[in-house]
Amino acid sequence: MEPHYPELSAAFRRLLADLQGKPVAVIGHARPDGDCIGSQVALARVLRAQGFDVVCVNPDPVPRRLLFLTAGMAFLRTDDVLARGETRAAVFVDCADHARAGERLKAHFPQPAGVIDHHLSNVGYARHNVVDSASAATCEILAGIFLDLGFAIDAQSAKALYTGVLTDTGQFRFNSTSRRCFVLAGELVARGACPSEAGYQLYERETVGKLRLLQHFLGALKLECGGRACIGTLPAGIFESTGACAEDTEGLVDYARSIEGVDVGALVELRADGTVKASLRAKEPAYRMDLVAAEFNGGGHACAAGLSLRADAAEFYPRLVAAIAARLAAVPSPTV
Repeated sequence: MEPHYPELSAAFRRLLADLQGKPVAVIGHARPDGDCIGSQVALARVLRAQGFDVVCVNPDPVPRRLLFLTAGMAFLRTDDVLARGETRAAVFVDCADHARAGERLKAHFPQPAGVIDHHLSNVGYARHNVVDSASAATCEILAGIFLDLGFAIDAQSAKALYTGVLTDTGQFRFNSTSRRCFVLAGELVARGACPSEAGYQLYERETVGKLRLLQHFLGALKLECGGRACIGTLPAGIFESTGACAEDTEGLVDYARSIEGVDVGALVELRADGTVKASLRAKEPAYRMDLVAAEFNGGGHACAAGLSLRADAAEFYPRLVAAIAARLAAVPSPTV
């Protein structure tokens, strides 16, 4: 069989050589998703099998629906790491930029040994940059590298990698889904990944709070840019009033994008501390949501990007609409 990632596999070998003899921290991003946690678990388990002392580190807790992946693996929060004062070699996964895990972890690990990622906006910020923006998921990259190098993938690692591929391809629906995604998914199932378990844990354990949050989001949707964009806003205090939590926003923006005739969907989340967060989704990569996010110091993929900044909500919204409108103007609507 042809190697999946010959160049990245060679880069990963160089990273492993650099890590030899050092304790390792595998670091994921804020508000971790399936690809983030899946990447952390799988990489940490493979490194541990190679004899490394390894822990996983995140600024936020592991989401409830992803806890099934973390059995037997230590996950530390930012405060835990800073309190310990440990010096570890850092490998960032699924982090488009050095600050994606938060400024405090960036300062604590100023010179990462490695970064493994698939975001288009990643320019490389480590000694060893294992980055491929053509891949659908960081877990896809890791699965391919592990198979290329002949590393054993145990059942728990296979579950983690499969989950990352499943979530970041939108259940194998997004434009980034390739033949390789299916080939690797098949290899992971052969090694213990269970599609029905992943499907249940991820998509069949909704809380009442999540459904109330969805109800509000659907009621807040507004069509912009002549109907080519759809934006929904979640006000400050919405989590308390619905009984939901921050992780329950996962997947909401896809409802905005799914409307016929809409090319770009967005979710704008307002926080009481003045922070504005936005998730951007496009139906086609030509719309380059990463460029829209970059106007607000965010980043991501051509079809999926995000941003977070302190801003006045009344001023931010028209700026976002204008940025989306400019991208849409550059690409004719497929319905015209």
